[in-house]
Amino acid sequence: MDILRQRYKKLLSNVKTDIHRFLYYEIDWSQPLIGIMGQRGVGKTTLMLQRIKDTDPYGEASFYTSLDNLWFAEHSLIDLAEILIDKGVSHLYLDEVHRLPEWERQIKNLYDSYPELHIVFTSSSLLIIDHSIGDLSRRASMYNLPGLSFREFLMFEGKGLMKRLSLKDILYSHETIAPSISSEMDILSYFRLYLSKGYYPFYNSMRTSDYYSRLEQTITTVVDSDIPAVEKKIDYETLIKAKRLIGIIAGSQPYQPNMSTLAGLMGTNRGQLLKLFDLLDRAGIIRQIFSTMSTPKSLAKPQKILLNNSTLMCALDSPKIGAERECSFASFLSVNHRVGFAKDGDFIIDNRYLFEIGGKGKGFAQIRDIPDSFVVADDIEFGFGNKIPLWLFGFLY
Repeated sequence: MDILRQRYKKLLSNVKTDIHRFLYYEIDWSQPLIGIMGQRGVGKTTLMLQRIKDTDPYGEASFYTSLDNLWFAEHSLIDLAEILIDKGVSHLYLDEVHRLPEWERQIKNLYDSYPELHIVFTSSSLLIIDHSIGDLSRRASMYNLPGLSFREFLMFEGKGLMKRLSLKDILYSHETIAPSISSEMDILSYFRLYLSKGYYPFYNSMRTSDYYSRLEQTITTVVDSDIPAVEKKIDYETLIKAKRLIGIIAGSQPYQPNMSTLAGLMGTNRGQLLKLFDLLDRAGIIRQIFSTMSTPKSLAKPQKILLNNSTLMCALDSPKIGAERECSFASFLSVNHRVGFAKDGDFIIDNRYLFEIGGKGKGFAQIRDIPDSFVVADDIEFGFGNKIPLWLFGFLY
């Protein structure tokens, strides 16, 4: 227990609170049970530690621990709570909850046994809460934390607090908004930097080569540790296929899967391929783009597959410019909107807005005369009419 406390105090003393992610202000921290989901490296731990430091600077009424610690091999959450409550702890922050055996049952028992205890937990984005176990899904207020937006990246780069934009702001007021932002800085240079390394908040803590190596190691950890922790029946051979599938997708961006050809290449069947796509999507490694008519997703073939974000593309040496643009656009829009595959353009958003993505010379030929259609262009500071700069969509969250 002393080891857990020492690690907690060290982490708390080192956390900075000068910049907060957007989700920090959206969470209703007064709720008794809060879950924060997200892929590895997006800042879930920092978010919790910042909350502790902002509300309990010395950390005496709060306690943070990661549940992948060996202490939990012999102790339960109830054991932890009994020790802490006797010491006056009222707020418990639990990291990596999916690494704990029967985590849902343990969280439910903790919640039911100590109603005076406020509990915040984080988990892999792979996790799907089982509605059958004690109705935990009704008890917990769940939130999802994506990687940095371009707006947040600019904050990390010292450009100050910038206002979030709605999709309608961007679509219909971009001609006045974009120049007001771009006049303050070399916006395109910052955007190129963001695309290459800005999605994960720890980008500025190490050399770029080490940063990319860490992202590759993160993918390995997701496949070797996180997926088996969530999918108990998955076997070693399937995990090997998952790694191979990542390589195939990374080598052909954007990837439009031919299921028969891919199944033969992978030595598997359609059902297992769809399962692997789903796991890698939930883990934040790939992003599946479905036809808006395809339901349910579990049975639908994705029409297009992208890596989850442009930084991951660079780490996996897959920086094709066209795919990078599509990847970043889908990343920005997916946080609060539905991103679908479009036959006439590249994406349809919320079943209404049609987008064609390209460089600064991209025209309207492919989507001309289609209502609510727009060209999203890279390498332009500001646009006109229905032609909008790509970087501006990075202000959506």
